[in-house]
Amino acid sequence: MAKLQEYSWLLPSSIETSAASRRSTRDWIVDAICFLIGYGFCLVLTYDLLNADFSFAPEWSDTPPWLAWIDLAVGTVIGAGLWFRRGRLLIPLAVFCAVVSIFTVAGAISGLIVLFSVAVHRRFGVLAAFAVAALAANAIFPLIRPENDRAYGETMGWGTAMIIIVCLWGMVIRSRRQLVLSLRDRAERAESEQQLRVAQARSVERNRIAREMHDVLAHRISLLSLHAGALEIKPDATPEEVTKAAGVIRASAHQALQDLREVIGVLRADRVEGAPEPPQPTLDALPALADESRATGAKVTLDVGIEPSAVPDGTGRTAYRIVQEGLTNARKHAAGTAVRVSVAGSAGKGLVIDVRNPWPIGGRTTGIPGTGTGLIGLTERALLAGGRLSHGRTPQNEFALTAWLPWPAEPPEPAEPAETDQRGATSVWAGAA
Repeated sequence: MAKLQEYSWLLPSSIETSAASRRSTRDWIVDAICFLIGYGFCLVLTYDLLNADFSFAPEWSDTPPWLAWIDLAVGTVIGAGLWFRRGRLLIPLAVFCAVVSIFTVAGAISGLIVLFSVAVHRRFGVLAAFAVAALAANAIFPLIRPENDRAYGETMGWGTAMIIIVCLWGMVIRSRRQLVLSLRDRAERAESEQQLRVAQARSVERNRIAREMHDVLAHRISLLSLHAGALEIKPDATPEEVTKAAGVIRASAHQALQDLREVIGVLRADRVEGAPEPPQPTLDALPALADESRATGAKVTLDVGIEPSAVPDGTGRTAYRIVQEGLTNARKHAAGTAVRVSVAGSAGKGLVIDVRNPWPIGGRTTGIPGTGTGLIGLTERALLAGGRLSHGRTPQNEFALTAWLPWPAEPPEPAEPAETDQRGATSVWAGAA
């Protein structure tokens, strides 16, 4: 890229990094050379014809002076047009050259340069039309201005060869420029896609950090809020009760800080793709989680109908987070109500987590602030784990948080898991409905 910037003045404006409408240094040099060659040929040939020297063009020694002056005028117009052949005047200039090519000699070189410009800057259909016009003019030219001592076929043959060479040369230049532009476009798109992937990776990482922070800290902070609220609404508490509540608050705060330290450390460290992320509480930690909620006054009934150690670590971690968020939501929005937690399932059928509590009368809440994204995060967790999650009010006037997580059978059998999964999914959603 550095070399491209260093020698960008050697590039035509159509592929230069700057705006294509501005003529580049290379364009100015090329246009100057084309003007000197094309109009120089016109001046030299006209001088030779008007002075009857014929040392430069003996083939047209019979040219009358009035035709030589017309040749000079036509060559001057085409020569001046060479400075504007890169813009909108290219097609009108090419039409003019196709018309006057049937008799002009002085503008021949300039006319070939214009035809070359059409081949470079216009599509093939336009070039084909002007090439046919040029070949037709080349066939008429020897009849109007025959060359001395040269047959008609020879004059037309040389003219046809030059037209074909100029057209093919221009087509090659155009195809190479289009290749460069396509490669540049691919490089720019690849760079844009890379930046998009980086932005998406950052967004995914931010979401992952937010989800982990919410799952780990929301539970602890809600415990702190409840114990502090108990002290606030009970100013006549005995010193023993105050000391006990302060001890619970201090222990919960220390545990929250420890969890925060562990989460930040895990998120900063590299890990093996697909490996669980510590801290990794699984179904074995559900009794301790229920005891923490009971300590706040909640009536938690825990029913684990499976062997926790038999559940895969990833599935167990997701199930723990679902139960944790369910208990946290119950403390926030239905403090003091009875919460029933049920975990059941089997290998091959899947793991079913069900957290229910009575709908709070009058919408009573604890006033604990929340982000409103806990259930959204749980839904994402369940989907990423290959499961499903639903939540809402039931006809029995309860709030139900129900999830199904895949639990593959060991060893897996090709036919049975799909059928069993389907039956399990049907029963779960039927129960949720």
